[in-house]
Amino acid sequence: MSQDTHFERPRRPIDVWIEPIERFLHVEAASGVVLLLCTLTALALANSPWSEPYLALWETPISFGLGTRIISHSLQHWINDGLMAVFFFVIGLEVKREIVLGELRDARRAALPIFAALGGMLVPALVYFALQPGGDAQRGWGIPMATDIAFVVGCLALLSTRVPSSLRVLLLSLAIADDIGAILVIAVGYTDSIDLRALGLGLAGLGAVWLASRMGVRSLLVYVLLGTLSWFAFHASGVHATIAGVALGLLTPARNLFGKGLLRQAVARAAAVLQGEGWDSLQRRAHHVRQAQLAAREAVSPVEYIEAVMHPWVGFVIMPIFALANAGVVFHASDVTQPVALAVAAGLVLGKPLGIVSFCWIAVRLGWARLPEGVSWPVLIAGSCLAGIGFTMALFIAGLALEGQQLAFAKVGVLAASALAALLGLALLWWLLPAPARGESGSAPD
Repeated sequence: MSQDTHFERPRRPIDVWIEPIERFLHVEAASGVVLLLCTLTALALANSPWSEPYLALWETPISFGLGTRIISHSLQHWINDGLMAVFFFVIGLEVKREIVLGELRDARRAALPIFAALGGMLVPALVYFALQPGGDAQRGWGIPMATDIAFVVGCLALLSTRVPSSLRVLLLSLAIADDIGAILVIAVGYTDSIDLRALGLGLAGLGAVWLASRMGVRSLLVYVLLGTLSWFAFHASGVHATIAGVALGLLTPARNLFGKGLLRQAVARAAAVLQGEGWDSLQRRAHHVRQAQLAAREAVSPVEYIEAVMHPWVGFVIMPIFALANAGVVFHASDVTQPVALAVAAGLVLGKPLGIVSFCWIAVRLGWARLPEGVSWPVLIAGSCLAGIGFTMALFIAGLALEGQQLAFAKVGVLAASALAALLGLALLWWLLPAPARGESGSAPD
């Protein structure tokens, strides 16, 4: 008769409040729901009688200084340059994981999402260029290039019993690949002037992170300090400071320090102590418990561990704050028909699916890739419509590229296009994908 090995820690009074929150955080579409609610809240407040104090809140100056060195920016600037650096750090972790451990490590399997991402970036930019052939608004060509992972995952979760896991993997790999492209666009396309001395200091900080990683340093405090110094140097250099976040994510080790054998030995030693071998010795007891803690933490790679820890903070704190600070735009119905709004919307709603499907067709036709099992061309077209949801990265690039009224029109285009792309993609997938028979498990979990 087997023993029950289920572990249940003692309940605490605060668990009454924490457990419902934890269940909500583990719902697949939860972060998309929170992001949507914050977006609607920002739009409602920006177009309400409280519009003026709400918009003024994000212009509140905040200063940091050391001695005579003082940096002062608006609250919105600190969110977009500072807080979003953590968002880009997690993107760097995701990219590193996919390249080393995931779909993008196999050239054959990575070919289709990479081609899809290329088409999904180039064609929307060309569509935007065609509709904005000149003037200051032309700088917004990068706005419709990236896909918002949170909203795509949320939409797929609504159809979770219908969506094949192969389509889910393709869309998420595509989103990761075009995040890489968006990062390059930000670094190259939206950097006006560079302070080489500050850039050198930033690169030196990243070099120190790499060296510490190679030497086996595992202190989180060391990396936080080096990463913060690199961020300030990049911020002063003219290269967008969030690039430091991406670089730190890519430098994070993707290999675990302890294998299963070492973990088993450490846990066995701790178990022996717990069963009475030296338990009465406080020093011995603490030593073995700390060894078990170290082995448990290092049994997974830093990329996997940090990503798992940071994802809830990014999904439920950073992205909602970003939405509250950037999605609040005063608009009228006529704003949707403005040239900038139409160019952004056309790039996302038309350019995205056209680019993704056409480049995938070329890759399959040339024999460089093949469609995954369970994904037909009509299903790919429907899924590529969801890729037109460009909320977070699109708003971010819009803030770098445009200003004033043009920025407001671009935000309206992003919001309208993302809503239309979500509705169109959901409707087509619902129509094309049959509901599974009762008793089937549906798609694999994300």
